[in-house]
Amino acid sequence: MSCPAAEEERAEEEEELEPTDLIGDRLKEDVLEQKGRLQRLIAKDVLPPDPARIRVLRGHQLPVTCLVISPDDRFIFSASKDGSLIKWEVDSGKRLCVVPGGKKGTEERHMGHASHVLCMAISSDGKYLATGDRNKLIMIWDAATCKRLHIFTGHRDAVSGLSFRKGTHQLYSASHDRCVKVWDVGENAYVETLFGHQDIITGLDSLSRECCVTAGGRDGTVRLWKIPEESQLVFSGHQGSIDCIQLINEEHMVSGADDGSLALWGLMKKKPLVLVRQAHGEQDDQGLQQPYWISAVAALRNSDLLATGSHSGSVKLWKSGEGFRKLEHLLDIPLVGFVNSLKFSAAGDFLVAGIGQEHRLGRWWRIKEAKNSICIIPLKQKTTASSPESPGSS
Repeated sequence: MSCPAAEEERAEEEEELEPTDLIGDRLKEDVLEQKGRLQRLIAKDVLPPDPARIRVLRGHQLPVTCLVISPDDRFIFSASKDGSLIKWEVDSGKRLCVVPGGKKGTEERHMGHASHVLCMAISSDGKYLATGDRNKLIMIWDAATCKRLHIFTGHRDAVSGLSFRKGTHQLYSASHDRCVKVWDVGENAYVETLFGHQDIITGLDSLSRECCVTAGGRDGTVRLWKIPEESQLVFSGHQGSIDCIQLINEEHMVSGADDGSLALWGLMKKKPLVLVRQAHGEQDDQGLQQPYWISAVAALRNSDLLATGSHSGSVKLWKSGEGFRKLEHLLDIPLVGFVNSLKFSAAGDFLVAGIGQEHRLGRWWRIKEAKNSICIIPLKQKTTASSPESPGSS
């Protein structure tokens, strides 16, 4: 560690250097990003989207269960309970590639999945796409051509979460068999298995560090897995089944549960920094007041903007403030159906929702008027947001 006096001297020297050191700035940003300290404050400037500008893309016969956006924000990949996989072009809304679902047992001969696809991930260089299904399989695809490259087997139940470690081809998978597995996609190799959850794992996420976070359904815990040490940290504070999770940055994460609660966590604290109960309100279910389940969460990475989905008729946007100790509801975006997946574009200029008539993990209810589709929601900012903190500056 350098002493403060030396720091001050160095700061003065830097002021004398007139030309802005862009690479230096970028490296500093990367370091801050690693530490989870770079926070783009953009939530307060997000304007309510015009419902007429929300684009609805149809192509899946059954509910959309998961989706990812390519790192360059040009393509969306989505998958469904019908086993199909579709690559969409964001600008035109065209389907560039459709891999249909097949019949069970035909996976080797047929290109695609033969059961519900539950999760997907794309590597940070945009090269590989991974998809996981109810039939215990993980398929690896060339994201450019949609050609299948490999099938990983090893999980003993449905594969429910996938994430590539940022900057690598290391893939983490989670399953209803309660374990997390690590794979090396570049080498087509299995690496290791980690155990700890007491119930099905419902979701998983990771960023640059050699660790991942998981939501453990009814075991009521969120876990941080430190891969090299083969150790885990256990976080608790939700009631209900924790059904979705996403990292906001390297130090904070957000999760949602079927009791309607939304939790914001710091990786240094075992209890939530903030918990919003009944985040999507309550529904009247045969005379009983039940909270709307939180079925999807999304974070615009390294910012204060979050989104949550349910089947309450709208996607909600939230602002996390006061050092992640406060969650403030910003606005509602009307969308009918189960919001089974939510992802922000890297630039923060649009949000994509994967919609189904049913929840991605089951058939508890059916919303007949919903369309099995993906919705591209444009996000505009007040013009004051053209400062260096704006989403285009990532």
